[in-house]
Amino acid sequence: MSPDPYNWIESSLATIHKANWYRSVQTIQGRPSATVLLAGEEVINFASNDYLGLAGDERLSQAAITAVQQWGTGSTGSRLLSGHREIHRELETAIASWKQTEDTLLFSSGYLANLGAIAAVVGKRDLILSDQYNHSSLKNGAILSGADFKEYPHCDITALKTQLVQHRHNYRRCLIITDSVFSMDGDLCPLPELLDIAEQFNSMLLVDEAHSTAVLGKTGAGCLEHFNCTGRNLIQIGTLSKALGSLGGYVAGSATLIDYLRNRAPTWIYTTALSPPDTAAALAAITIVQQEPQRLAQLWRNVDYLKHLLSAKLPHLKILPTASAIICIQLPSAAVALRVGQQLKSKGIFAPAIRPPTVPTSRIRISLMASHELEHIEKLVSVLSKVIENI
Repeated sequence: MSPDPYNWIESSLATIHKANWYRSVQTIQGRPSATVLLAGEEVINFASNDYLGLAGDERLSQAAITAVQQWGTGSTGSRLLSGHREIHRELETAIASWKQTEDTLLFSSGYLANLGAIAAVVGKRDLILSDQYNHSSLKNGAILSGADFKEYPHCDITALKTQLVQHRHNYRRCLIITDSVFSMDGDLCPLPELLDIAEQFNSMLLVDEAHSTAVLGKTGAGCLEHFNCTGRNLIQIGTLSKALGSLGGYVAGSATLIDYLRNRAPTWIYTTALSPPDTAAALAAITIVQQEPQRLAQLWRNVDYLKHLLSAKLPHLKILPTASAIICIQLPSAAVALRVGQQLKSKGIFAPAIRPPTVPTSRIRISLMASHELEHIEKLVSVLSKVIENI
């Protein structure tokens, strides 16, 4: 009998278990909320990217239902084939207006937006310089593009400039890629400096706004608004699945860029268009964000309150630098992070352990939502105080 070509999988899984890297899903019951049922037990949800609490909003549900009644459940094909609907263009126009860009292109996910945009604008004769802590979608997009791919140390402008001085002249095009909010740390990219250095070295800049869209900036338009850089020339990527409570992704930029991507981005050309209900829900969410600025204000009050309590009650806790709605507590090992996460959950707090290879050092990741009440935040800190004492 010939050997089994799949017998390596079991031993590989055993290695993952031994390193405390094993992952499994946890079933959430009911609608998204600040409190959810997890394995039948109610917990306060600090694991969600639903920053404004919109994923469970009845108005998004009604918008999706209306879209299903008008257009059905699926788009049936790519936008260039049979999938284009009026509501797709309506959402693209709304995003472009909000972010003050000339145009926008919708994708079926933020991951696909990154893969498609990067593959379209650079290739084998080009260079990509990527922040070391970038999201997987950015890194995989860079690898799949065929361009030479180099990382620079996290948010290190001096190191980035050194690489540009050394390498830029050897390539046709150069693309600098970065998250705006680093999702497993909570800190921000140095966007004004990145824009300046991109212009200095005749390089393109692509910024992934996944965790800053509807979170940063006076109107929630993102990192560019936060840094007063609106109108600068770059490629903006974003998602509809986090603070906007829906599904999908987008690229925002110049009209020329968007027209080019319609003809060259493989993950847009060859993928079924975003479904009408998802599109309608995202459009409803943008309207709510613009009409109800108190949601964004409440989110930031919650962030400030948690930071205040942690500083006052747990001053020795190692909190990673953050300027977002993400707060991470660094821990010494994956095993410790798993134990802390499990103990938090047993006491009614859902804040998951994040471990290698996702991050270089293990941590507990806390996401704040506008829908969290002060009592939720106070309980989090109280439980943390007891759990941390025992590690």
